[in-house]
Amino acid sequence: MYAFFSELLSDKKGETLFACFGLWHFCYLFVAIVIAIATIYYLNKKEHDVKQKAISIFINCAFFVYIADFFLMPFAYGEIDVEKLPFHVCTAMCVMCFWSRHNTFLGRYRQQFALLGFISNLVYMIYPAGLMWYQVHPLSYRVIQTLLFHGLMTGYGLLVLLFDDVKIERKLICKDFVVIIFMTIWAIFGNVLYNGQAWNRTNNFNWFFVTQDPFYIIPENIASFIMPFINITVFFAVELMVYAVLLGVKRVKHRR
Repeated sequence: MYAFFSELLSDKKGETLFACFGLWHFCYLFVAIVIAIATIYYLNKKEHDVKQKAISIFINCAFFVYIADFFLMPFAYGEIDVEKLPFHVCTAMCVMCFWSRHNTFLGRYRQQFALLGFISNLVYMIYPAGLMWYQVHPLSYRVIQTLLFHGLMTGYGLLVLLFDDVKIERKLICKDFVVIIFMTIWAIFGNVLYNGQAWNRTNNFNWFFVTQDPFYIIPENIASFIMPFINITVFFAVELMVYAVLLGVKRVKHRR
């Protein structure tokens, strides 16, 4: 069985490789957009309970895809990839979004988790650079699993923003700032804990981009001191922009 699943899930090479903004990338984006539009159209006039069930389905599926990957990685890659631990914003928000729907305290931050997860996963869907580095076939398990996960998380965040009675208040927006700070601290903890050399292996993770500048503009010797503050500023600014758009849409609907 191990040989069968290893052959089925391992990276596929060939002349056709997945590339950012290539044909296959646009095909995946097209499918994601069609599903999103169809889901929004279907739920638009449905009752609140139906919308909540749909939102739950999206996050449950995303969480299942994430957890199942840890059991399938030994077949696909021959090992469990430590980098997929929930220290990156995309994976961490998957866990927190799922948990926030089953825990009273975390439920108070459900809107904040969903928004941060939506932004981070949408960015990855648009620019999945990590997949391009592996130079694999577009139908490899690595590509399908990664884009499926990020697509479900993007869909979940979008549905929460549209149908989950998102409130735009100064007190709630402060919660967004707090969540980003805690995400940054959590990522720093993960990088400190797992980066280093042992067992003839060197780990150099950059979870949430707090140790290195992903664009290599900031010198490495000072990046770890500057990037946490840049991340907090940038993500919070983007969240404010999203809230501004939502507020504008609500005002237009109210006038109509």
